[in-house]
Amino acid sequence: MRFSISASPIVFLVILASCATAAEAQEKIRQHTWSGIERIVAVGDVHGDHGQFLKTLLAAKVIDKKGRWIGGKTHLVQTGDLFDRGPDSRKTMDLLMKLEGEAKKTGGHVHCLAGNHEEMILRGDWRYVHPGEVQAFGDNAKYSAAVGPGGVYGKWIREHNGVIKINNVLFLHGGLGGPYATMSLDQLNEGIRHGLKTGTGMARDSNGPLWHRALARGDDASVSEQVKPIFKTHSVNHIVLGHTVSGRILPKAGGKVILIDVGMSKAYGGPAGCLVIEKGIFYANYAGHPRLKLPIKKNTPAAAKK
Repeated sequence: MRFSISASPIVFLVILASCATAAEAQEKIRQHTWSGIERIVAVGDVHGDHGQFLKTLLAAKVIDKKGRWIGGKTHLVQTGDLFDRGPDSRKTMDLLMKLEGEAKKTGGHVHCLAGNHEEMILRGDWRYVHPGEVQAFGDNAKYSAAVGPGGVYGKWIREHNGVIKINNVLFLHGGLGGPYATMSLDQLNEGIRHGLKTGTGMARDSNGPLWHRALARGDDASVSEQVKPIFKTHSVNHIVLGHTVSGRILPKAGGKVILIDVGMSKAYGGPAGCLVIEKGIFYANYAGHPRLKLPIKKNTPAAAKK
């Protein structure tokens, strides 16, 4: 069989186009800063309760009853911990993957951040896995393959960010303590991705973005001190966190830190609720209830102070 030499440039161009597409996709995932966003919806830990997650998104008006994106240019942030304690993490991941594409078409964006339970699952720590979660994949072997380095879900999780900035707000799962308080977003996200792939380093550190709890558990005076280097490093006014169950959308230290892990999973018995930020105004949004404006002080970013 003979091949035409004239076909070679075409093949070469196809390869180049494929590489460019892959590079663009990778760059899109690794972008960590957005500005000029008028509406943000932030959802905390889901822990396998897909029903509560759907109620939360419906109440926030980012999906319709058929699970289709209707959020327009809204940025939806899920701050990690889709896995464990409940049976339906696969359904939630499937929905989020679908919404990523649908939101993009209307100028919106879906941000799925890593949490400590994603880190645990990826390195094989299944102590909190619900039996139904494994059954959704078939069996232990199929579940392991799906979240492994070559699995659809495993690859998806390993390439996402752990910390992002939208307008003047920092979003992440746990918090930033010790040396992480002054690291750049590039350093933090590269460190998290490396840790998710290797099961080591920043992703497992108790002071790191996936595990830190001091911002959630400290009193207002302590929190106000802890956030100073973070605010200065990133020029933000607020930090939004999941990870630590608060039972409601809970501002701390005048809204310098806002806790959004409402414990929506049946494992905790909390409400279907999320944080909504519209044109700089913060609301607690719960399914079946009018949204509540939060008492948030307008702080000046530390970097702008003299």
